[in-house]
Amino acid sequence: MGMTRREATAALGGAALSMFGCESAAPKPPNIVFFLADDQRNDSLGCAGHPFLKTPNIDGLARQGVRFENAFVTTAICAASRASIFTGLVERTHGYTFGKPPIAPEQLANGYPALLKKAGYRTGFCGKYGVQPKQDEYFDEYEEINRNPYFHEQTDGTLRHETDLCADFAEKFVASEDERPFCLSVSFNAGHAEDGDLRPAIGHYPWPPATDGMYEDIVMPEPRLADPKYREVLPEFFGEDSMNRLRYHWRWDTPEKYQANMRAYFRMLSGIDLAVGRVVEALEDNGLADNTIIVYMGDNGYMMGDRGMAGKWNHYEQSLHVPLIVYDPRVKQSRVEQRMALNIDLAPTFLELGGAELPAQYQGRSLAGFARGEQPTEWRNDFFCEHLMERAEIPKYEGVRGERYVYARYFENDYEFLHDLQEDPDELVNYTDHADYADVLATMRTRCDELRDSYGGQYESPVAV
Repeated sequence: MGMTRREATAALGGAALSMFGCESAAPKPPNIVFFLADDQRNDSLGCAGHPFLKTPNIDGLARQGVRFENAFVTTAICAASRASIFTGLVERTHGYTFGKPPIAPEQLANGYPALLKKAGYRTGFCGKYGVQPKQDEYFDEYEEINRNPYFHEQTDGTLRHETDLCADFAEKFVASEDERPFCLSVSFNAGHAEDGDLRPAIGHYPWPPATDGMYEDIVMPEPRLADPKYREVLPEFFGEDSMNRLRYHWRWDTPEKYQANMRAYFRMLSGIDLAVGRVVEALEDNGLADNTIIVYMGDNGYMMGDRGMAGKWNHYEQSLHVPLIVYDPRVKQSRVEQRMALNIDLAPTFLELGGAELPAQYQGRSLAGFARGEQPTEWRNDFFCEHLMERAEIPKYEGVRGERYVYARYFENDYEFLHDLQEDPDELVNYTDHADYADVLATMRTRCDELRDSYGGQYESPVAV
């Protein structure tokens, strides 16, 4: 039997020797562990300033790495966002969301799992995949672990939570004696609500048992933008027939629902944090911690009752703004990065970290330089955002989120938003009809057209047959 990873490392004194026995070989490529949470906006972490949410393991990664204060998704829904993460492309280019045809094979073949595997990485995936078609051929080990229900019956008849099962898979994966570098994607269903179960105190956000009782002694503060005046000024397509309002009535529309569901939701997030801690400990136990880069991100934000809304799907900060942490143990740093990072940046980041060539088609940019402590001389100052799902309750839009201005065009409703984040950081004012903003509006319209056209042109709804 061959030596284990730990035995081989010890036998070589912690350094691989060249075939001539006199020179050190090139450093081994780093392992990569990527954690993806569902429905978690940027401020829902202790390290991001949340006043009581307990996420000590994720906070620890942020203290030793880079936390991107301005991380966003280009489409705020899990299907399209996860497709963007895999492919490095925006929704308009990859064309995938719920109800759409599967991702094109050539796009998956250029996704980070396929190219890292081709480059010699052992690849693994567990949890919520969320896109079609499945690409298990690009993973050496693959296990979908879905919700509905969150608790899965085991062979001995006991029930185990999806979050805990993801951690179980990850622990086994990193304990393998396979000597190849690896990329492991741990994709949680939490903190997504169990939409089919509307019992607020029982099943809407089923949390793992390890977080039982957490936050029970805390009165959940109401949403900062809870006043009805913030909703009443919105256009009709954000009205009672919209998905934002329909799901608001499922989750947040009474004090009792709000208190129960917020506690349950935060227990879910703390459950993710415990799972992250288990995987970090497994890396340490298997002698891998010093050469494993860990990335944590949310697949989209979450309204949580702000503006009388649930869900995501829109252009507001609560929907687009997500947590992102990159921890590289080989680099000693602890900083908060202000420049914009996107979900489409993850695929090029993983490939650069793994020494693989980046496809020319990628629309994101690698964040590996930030992880190394570098400061790029040129970087983006805006990005294209959109939502193109074919569903009447979710209005489509396209727009641009810049450092100061946000523009959104709900093109099927003939309605535009223009926000000034400097003057109005909560996006409460629509400046489209303010004369002082006429030039800004024209510039943002033009920029939206430029980006839209570079990514595929005007959206055309599929023709019914």
